[in-house]
Order: sequence, then structure tokens, then C-alpha cells
Amino acid sequence: MSGYRPTAGPSGCRARAERPSLKARTWAALRHVDPFRSVKGALGWLVSVSVGITTFLIVVALNVAIELRVIVILAVIASLLITQFVAQRLAAPLDELTDAARAMARGDYARRVQFDRRDELGELGATFNVMAADLEAADRHRKELVANVSHELRTPIAALRAVLENVVDGVSRPDPETMMTALRQTERLGGLVEQLLDLSRLDHGVLPLQARRFEVWPYLANVLKEANMSKRQGHARTDVHLHLDVSPPELTAHADSERLHQVVTNLIDNAVKHSPAHGRVTVSARPGRQPQGLELEVQDEGPGIPEPDRERVFERFGRSASADSGDGGTGLGLAIARWAVNLHGGRIRVAESPRGCRMVVTLPGLGRLPE
Repeated sequence: MSGYRPTAGPSGCRARAERPSLKARTWAALRHVDPFRSVKGALGWLVSVSVGITTFLIVVALNVAIELRVIVILAVIASLLITQFVAQRLAAPLDELTDAARAMARGDYARRVQFDRRDELGELGATFNVMAADLEAADRHRKELVANVSHELRTPIAALRAVLENVVDGVSRPDPETMMTALRQTERLGGLVEQLLDLSRLDHGVLPLQARRFEVWPYLANVLKEANMSKRQGHARTDVHLHLDVSPPELTAHADSERLHQVVTNLIDNAVKHSPAHGRVTVSARPGRQPQGLELEVQDEGPGIPEPDRERVFERFGRSASADSGDGGTGLGLAIARWAVNLHGGRIRVAESPRGCRMVVTLPGLGRLPE
């Protein structure tokens, strides 16, 4: 009775609920002799039936005029038939497990074993399926990590390339301001390499945030400036106008600026891709309900997202059914944005809009969002 502590209650009902019933304990005790729930039980019944048949034939031989050697031959044949039947029943799932393990060794992690048994082999099959599912998930996460890295590194590389091309072509002078822009992109590139590797730990707990207080207007203005410089290489679009609306202008917020940069950049990236010709993307910022909280909106004039797809677009590789499959997107930007927002304890959603798509990000700042 180790670890069992009855709890006081009406008529002791909770104590009885925690104690296994006599029927359950009896059924568990008989497991090892049940041929359908235990391999040991199946082998025990095999021996018992073989001995029983042999004994029965000997008794018959003593009462009937049959030679002993005939009895021995019949007993051997009966034992072999029973043994073959039991061996086939035990070996069939092992053969299936072997085939599945070989397929897994070749990289096919989607293979599963399909047999309905209640004995140890059934438990082995269930454990194998769980292991295969874990390996499949790990392999999928590895591939997604590579895609995430490629997706996230594209923006700073495109911005840096734009700066250098302008300098080489004589469009911009290599003055301190231009070089500072290139340096910021290089620093952000190095930071993203380190941060994107943290995606491999996404399913193993929350990563620490480097939250600080910052002014929203200059911060978002710099994000939009970088987006304007890189959108030609990133989207093959130069006709989409980016507009910033911060109210009040002196608005401040408390968040991890680098991870928030991921959110805003990916939302702008998504909005520009799906904007019509000469469209407009508006980035708005308002105070949140909590101290130093922030509410961001990114509004485009595209086709919008149908209501059934509004949750699916935040999944990795999730895409709206109405999205143009030829835009070159990987379906990772919104998933990365939701990941960064969740680290802050915030929310991201697709809000109702009379035209286009309106993404709303709510960050708690120094407070907590209500459940």
C-alpha cells in the first residue's frame, strides 16, 4: 500500500475510487497466463496443450489396441501443428517490425506497424510507432530549421546587397550614413544566425527575452526603411508603398526589439507579396492596455485571408487556399512571427477588415494579457 493515502470525503468515496477494484487486480494477476495478453502465457499454453494431447493419446492407446509407435507419431504431428500455429502468430508481428525498422534505416520515418495485439508484442509495436513518430517529427523540424534559416537570412542579405549595389553603381556615396546602414545589416545578419538556431529549441521550452524600453516611431521607421531598401530583391516589387502611423508620436514600448523586428519584417514581407499593383501597406502602432504594452497592425490591400484559413496560415508551411502559389513564399514567415509573439506572452491574429488583410499583434509590455 506504499504511496496510497485515503482522502476524507463523503462515505470515503474518493478513497475507494483510487483503489483498483478486485476484478481489475484479478485480471492483472491473470495476465501472465492469458495467451492473448502475454507471450509467456501463449508459450505456457503451447506446452500444456502438447502435453495434454500426448497424455490423452497414451490413455487411448492403453485402452485400445493401438501400437505405441503410432501414438508417438500422432503426438509429434499434433505438437508440430500447434507449435507451427503459435510460432506463426508470434513471428508475424516481428517480421512486420523488421520491415518497418529497415524502412526507417533508409529514411522512411512515416512507416508504422499495424497489428492489433494485447500482449508484449502489441506493446512493442505501440512503442515502435511512438518512436517512429518522434523521429519523423525530429526530421521534419530539422528540415524546417534549414528552411527557417534560409527564409530569415534573405531579408538582411537583400538589404545589404541593395546598399552595396547602390554604392558600386554610383547611386549612393560611401558616406558614413550609408556605411552605417550596411554595418547594421551585417550585425543583424550575425544576430539572426544565432537567433534562428534557437528555433531548434522551440519545442523544449521558452527562450529568454532581451526586453527593453524603446521609442516606437524611430524603431518602426528604421524597419520600414530597411524593408524599402530590400523589397526589390526580396519580392520583385517596387510599386508597393509603405506607410507608418504611430499614435501618439512619442509612444514607447517594452519588448525584445530584435524579435519584434522579426515579427514586423515578416508581416510586411507577407503584406507586400499579396498587395495589388501600386498598393499600400500601412503599419500602425497604438498603446496597449497594459503598461508599456503595444498594439501593432499591418494592413494591406490584397485579397485577404478567408476565415477558415486564418488559423492555418500561422502554422509552419501553412498557406491560404487563396494565396498565389507562384510568389515564392515558403509559408514560414507568419509561423516565425507567431513564435516571436508567443515568446513575449502576446497574441497575433487576423482581424476583420473591409479590404485586404489586417494582422494585429498585441504585446503585454510590463503586464500580462488577460486569458
